[in-house]
Amino acid sequence: MANANELWGHRLKEIRTAAGLSQKTLGIQAGLDQFVASTRVNRYELGVHKADFLIAQRLAEILNVPTAYFYTEDDRLAELMVAYHRASARKKAAILKTAKE
Repeated sequence: MANANELWGHRLKEIRTAAGLSQKTLGIQAGLDQFVASTRVNRYELGVHKADFLIAQRLAEILNVPTAYFYTEDDRLAELMVAYHRASARKKAAILKTAKE
């Protein structure tokens, strides 16, 4: 990715499309005005604008990912973050144990 905004936008688009949500639906669920929701999310995804941290937290909650997912440069780490975030407590313990070995 050329810059942090593009990386952030790439992560957002990737997880939004995987969740099957439109830009407008995601924006509205995140508390954006319905008349600008689609455009705003589109601009985030294109890297034109970057969401503030509060919006990033809302988007992460809706998409069931940790907020840090949007900021990591490593694709494998991003995938691991999502898997860990969505795992049961027992599975999280197993993941941590494996990671420490």
